[in-house]
Amino acid sequence: MSSAIGLSDPETPVTAASDTAASEAAASGTVALGTVPSGVGAELLPSTAEDGPAGLAIGGVPLTELARSFGTPLFVYDEEHLRQRCREAVAAFGRDNVAYASKAFLCVAMARLAHEEGMLLDVASGGELRVALRAGLPGDRIVLHGNNKDDAELRTAITAGVRHIVVDSFDEMDRIERLHTVEGLAPARIYLRVAPGVAAGAHESIRTGGNDSKFGFGIAGGAAASAVRRAVDSPAMVFEGVHAHVGSQVLDVAELAAGAAAVARFAVGVQARRITIGGGLGVAYETGQSAPSFAEWATRVREAVRGAGWAGDVGVEPGRSIVARAGLTLYRVGTIKQIEGVRTYVSVDGGMSDNPRPALYSGRYEAFLPRCPGAPRPLRARLVGKHCESGDVIINDAALPADLQVSDLLATPVTGAYGYAMASNYNKLPRPAVVFVRDGRARVVVRRETDEDLLRLDLPDPAYPAGT
Repeated sequence: MSSAIGLSDPETPVTAASDTAASEAAASGTVALGTVPSGVGAELLPSTAEDGPAGLAIGGVPLTELARSFGTPLFVYDEEHLRQRCREAVAAFGRDNVAYASKAFLCVAMARLAHEEGMLLDVASGGELRVALRAGLPGDRIVLHGNNKDDAELRTAITAGVRHIVVDSFDEMDRIERLHTVEGLAPARIYLRVAPGVAAGAHESIRTGGNDSKFGFGIAGGAAASAVRRAVDSPAMVFEGVHAHVGSQVLDVAELAAGAAAVARFAVGVQARRITIGGGLGVAYETGQSAPSFAEWATRVREAVRGAGWAGDVGVEPGRSIVARAGLTLYRVGTIKQIEGVRTYVSVDGGMSDNPRPALYSGRYEAFLPRCPGAPRPLRARLVGKHCESGDVIINDAALPADLQVSDLLATPVTGAYGYAMASNYNKLPRPAVVFVRDGRARVVVRRETDEDLLRLDLPDPAYPAGT
């Protein structure tokens, strides 16, 4: 990272009030009333980020050049950053103990990359499973999750020989036994997902380990123990271990360790052979935040499970912490609306269709202009998308350079997780392209949707069947 982006001083005191005054102050080199955040934090940018004559470059390619070549909105991923994060996770936990949670971001290229770097792949639906198989992954490097797997998903997984299926309910056990008895499918290798009574995470919607959860068998009340007994006795299942996940965007490893200890105590009691404690490790989304390393996570979790009597390995499933910081989103500014005495609105050509996290989880982000990533950002504005929703807000109170103008290229960093993965066609907007960059080159790994794509599922002049 070039020091030209420099954020050692996250806020600079200022002395003027209005957007106009801030612009004049920036032009004259003075400062204005309130606080002026400096450029975007280096800790939020991909590892190969450098500031140069053409502005910020990722993987040796200027972001302005990527926008000209591929359009906006655009998801840009630093491939070297992705690979390094995979290697760090494998080094911390071991090749057979760490699975990439593909729900955070999945395409064929990402599945291949994670596999090449020694990770298993955690998929949570039949669609994600098909992407993994299309990418060429062998079945025994894939793990299937899901709280409501149907027969087709289970059939595909068992036939493909996935490493194991994480069973979530007694109804799912019924389906597995029916497929074994009626269709003659091989016994399924399974983990049982348990709810350990420990929930963590930055928002209620991403806390998954509590007793009141749609996921897993509750340890409290005995459901988990009953599930173990049934799995052990069933000829349709091979009971291999216990899984739990306490939540997402967890920045305190003590919470993850507490969940791991609860799972370990249960696993020791039922004589399970393996445990997986899921993912959930958080990332920094705003300047000044920090997140634990994989090594810190591994150390605390191992201490916790040893203290609970578990002597074996521990599996984990990081997703967000692999891909979030590796990716950023490029937008083009379309309108700037100043409401005197209220606020300034800055609208871009994307929005909640490519990043629903602010609306769903109150997710918070930073923004900057790639042409001047280290510039002071005295302008306060609400950064919004182009959808017909007042809730289409990307950043409620964004800090932006004073000379922001229509047609500027704008970037939001740390959008590599749950941006493209949760993208939609709301208002019939095409989903953005996804580009990987490395060593001065860019490759499109997911093409931009077209108008034809938006119409391809509509049938021309559909008629009702005769006689109805």
